[in-house]
Parts: sequence; C-alpha cells; structure tokens
Amino acid sequence: MSPSWTDVVEEARLSLQAIADYSENLFNPTLRLGVTGLSRAGKTVFITALIHGLLRGGRFPVFDALATGRIGRASLAPQPDDAVPRFAYEDHVRTLVAERRWPQSTVDVSELRLIIEYQRLNGADRTLTLDIVDYPGEWLLDLPLLWKSYETWSAESLRLSRQQPRAALAAPWHAHLATLRPEAAADEQATLTAARLFTDYLRACRDERFAMSLLPPGRFLMPGSLAGSPALTFAPLDLPGHAMVPDGSLWAMMRRRYEAYKSAVVRPFFRDHFARIDRQIVLVDALAAFNAGPEALRDLQAALIGILDCFRTGRGTLLSALLRPRIDRILFAATKADHLHHSSHDRLEAILRLMVERAATRAEFAGATIDVVALAAIRATRQANVQRGREQLPSIVGTPMEGEIAGGERFDGRSEVATFPGDLPQASEALFTTGDAAAQAFQGLSHGAAEHADYRFLRFRPPPVALEDGEAPSLPHIRLDRALQFLIGDRLQ
Repeated sequence: MSPSWTDVVEEARLSLQAIADYSENLFNPTLRLGVTGLSRAGKTVFITALIHGLLRGGRFPVFDALATGRIGRASLAPQPDDAVPRFAYEDHVRTLVAERRWPQSTVDVSELRLIIEYQRLNGADRTLTLDIVDYPGEWLLDLPLLWKSYETWSAESLRLSRQQPRAALAAPWHAHLATLRPEAAADEQATLTAARLFTDYLRACRDERFAMSLLPPGRFLMPGSLAGSPALTFAPLDLPGHAMVPDGSLWAMMRRRYEAYKSAVVRPFFRDHFARIDRQIVLVDALAAFNAGPEALRDLQAALIGILDCFRTGRGTLLSALLRPRIDRILFAATKADHLHHSSHDRLEAILRLMVERAATRAEFAGATIDVVALAAIRATRQANVQRGREQLPSIVGTPMEGEIAGGERFDGRSEVATFPGDLPQASEALFTTGDAAAQAFQGLSHGAAEHADYRFLRFRPPPVALEDGEAPSLPHIRLDRALQFLIGDRLQ
C-alpha cells in the first residue's frame, strides 16, 4: 500500500520530534524506557520495584553500576510531559507494602522521570535522565492496524474468531453477524449491537480460563474516555469479494469508523509515545497461558511476534537519531518466576525464547539487541523442599490470594502454604502445535479442557516487608538486576 498524505505528514512530524529530542539529549542525556505487556503481566509491579530499588539502593548484584557503588544518588523529578499522567509510584509502594495487595493494572499511558547521578568507569561524574513510559500491551497490538485496510482487518479477525476455542466464545456475535448485509443501508442500532457483541467476545477471550492474547483493537477492552464514541463503535463484517463499497452502506460506515479509530487513537499513540522510545521491555505472563492450555500458548506466541514486528528496531546512529528514533534493545521478560521452583526457571526462559526467536532474528539483523529473562520484580514466595512419602518435592511457600483454590481447598489470604507447582515441559515446537503432539508436550501439567483446567500456578499475595524508619527497604526479587543491566547498564559506563 503506497503511503497516504497523512502518512507523509506523520513522517515529517516524527522526524522533527526526533531532532528536538536529539538536541535536548546533547545537553541532558536522556533514555526513554518503554514498559509494556499484555493484561496482568505485572507492568505496574515491575516499574514500582525498579524505581524503589534505585531510590533505596536495592540488592542488585548483576546491575554493575549499583553493585560497584558508582551510582551516587537516584531521585524523582517532575513529570516531563504535562499532558501525560504521572505514574503513581508512591501509591503503588503503599499498596504493596502496607496493604500487601497488588496494584491495579495499567489502563492508560503514564510516565515517571528518574535522575541517576553516577560515576563513569573513567571516574567522571555524570547524570542520566531515565524517563519510564508505562503503556498497555493491548495498545501495542493496535499498531499494525495503521497499515491495514478495514477489509483486511475484518477478514483476519473473522478467520481468527472461527478457530477454537474462540469460535464458541464468538457464537453470539457470529449469530448477529449472519443477520447483517454489508451493502445494506447503514443502521446505527445494528452497528451498536455488533460492536457490543464483538467486544463481549474479546473480553471472553481474555478471561483467565482461555487467556487469549491477540485481541485488537486494544481500546475496545480499555476504552477510557472514548467509551461509546463512534470511533469505538464498529466491528468486522463478512464482506463480499469485490471492492465496491456502496455509499451510505453499513460497510461504508464500519470502514469510516475503523479509519477514525486509527486517526483518533492509534496514530496519536504511535506519534506521541511509542515512536520516541529508546529501550523496551515486554512483560509476558506465560504461566497464565500454560494454565489455559496449548491454544492459549499458541495465541501468546502469535501476539509476541506481532508485538516485536511493531518495533522500529535497529542500532542507534547519529542519522537515525536525527531522522527517526530507533529501539536498539528489547527485553522479553517472563514474569511471576517466583510461582515456579527455581529448577524450572531455565525452562520458562527457553520457552519464551522459542516464542519470539523467529521475529527476534529479523530484528537482530536490523542491529537491535534482543534478550529474554525469567524474573519476578517482587518475589512473593520462597523455596522449600516438602516431604511426600519418600520423595522430597521442590516446592514454593507463600500466602495465596484470598479465594484461590488448589486441591479442593479455598485459601483465606492469611495463611502460608507450601505447594508443588509442577515442572514446566522442555521448550519445543510441539508446545505450539495441535492434537496429540501438544498434549504430550503439556503432559505433567494436568490440563484438560480450558473450562476444567487444573490451575497449578496459584496467585500469591506480596511478601510481608519489615519497615525501616517508616519506609520499605529493598524488596525481594528474582533477576530484576539482570533486566536493569541489559536495559540501562551500558548507559552508565
């Protein structure tokens, strides 16, 4: 598809913004770190733990600049963008430590600025401004829509919705869809019903029993102030093969609103936030996909490939900084590693690497550095060995969330329990296939159909933390320091 006039204007605006950012960076070295992930992946917890560790001097032996004492001071600075909400760091720390609750999930973009005063390896004193940009991964999955017509998106969405387990969840929407004639006159009530049923289908796919990940348009699930607006009131249609769109038809109205969604929602996000990011971490809740079964794992793989294809990757150069910002490091992080015994961490990492390696190879050819890590930004459990008969089972100990169920027992959210989470399977392509091969790959996880799945991976409360002088000390974690070293370590040398 040849670029439109709108695309040309956007390219020019992006280049001008890149020049302005580059000029400011000459006098005030700044790194914009994007933090994203699909729903319930732990973005808010990750950012809170990262900031808290830098401010309070966390235990980060792999993060060289802090471990060797070269970071003299880290402090929060005023929010850099007046039109963007500030990341509520203080509220999130209070929720985690004082209330032992996990913070609310990300539903909008937010930012926080951190000033890091450090000493370079040659002894010179320097300052790095770290701007952390938090945004929902669902918005990232919208970016490919910029280069897709309504007809292409509609066909892809319908094809996906006719595969199991989505087909059963889409039945009410499909039934309504069968009553619609794309070339008939535009009908507002029929459109409202189609949009509502389509959104219900997307919401059902996201339910933890199914844990589907590939669910654009992202704002249908996180509408915010746009709820009920025409830009969010459209849905796919079963279109005829020809390209003639009758004026005043249902087809024409759906297409117009789809284009309005791109103009009012997707393009501003790309221009104002995504296109200005230097480094990126994508948080992935792979355990939720394992809980739901092979279909969810395949869907997660497709979503991650789509996410990586969105990034304008490549090694940062003077020319690229002047004409177009480029993300030169991307870290994929499998979160909630503390829900597994450490003996399964390598497998979790290997499975995530297998998910993204095809797309990652393309990005690395462009000069970007890709890495994968299994981490827990805040560690909610500890390791233990539990005797069962003559066996010593590698287990984890923590306080399950109130209402969690395992082995027929419902937990009250107050008592610690020891649980054997099972072993993850070896990373193999069989995990992402169908039929007997997938069933054998998942053997040992005791999964049946999604609605009868055995949820081995319990959700735990944050750990109890003893306060020092009224403040929380460093928080326990798993490999948060490794993530920091990859994302910003080279900028602190």
